Amino acid sequence: MASSSQKADEPITEINLTPLVDVCLVLVIIFMAVAPMALTAGIAVLHSRAKAAEGKASISENVQVKLALDGRITVNGASVAPGALAQKISDALVRSKDKMVMVSADQGNRVGQVVEILDLAKQCGAAKVAILKSEGRG
Repeated sequence: MASSSQKADEPITEINLTPLVDVCLVLVIIFMAVAPMALTAGIAVLHSRAKAAEGKASISENVQVKLALDGRITVNGASVAPGALAQKISDALVRSKDKMVMVSADQGNRVGQVVEILDLAKQCGAAKVAILKSEGRG
């Protein structure tokens, strides 16, 4: 008995919404279960203060690379030409105890420059790399 106004020989023209709602609810549950697994994996980056590395390792135990806003690069305080950066990092890693390279950059530096330095440090044999925010910048 679909409705009282419908005759026995007429086709059913009403839409039954119950199966549609059931299917939609099942899809919502499936998406809720799958969504946490669909998150893309990335590199875990820990934020630190500019002075966080003080007291943990001396300068002789790790390599400090600083990238200034104007593009100047220093390794352990000595200015380096961009072409000689790989050799300078390799030399400093030989003397390093931890084989750790800490890169500090000004807030206005391009991310690509910092990533290139990190990649170069890994290619030169750095076991660990860290990114620090330069002091004195907001």
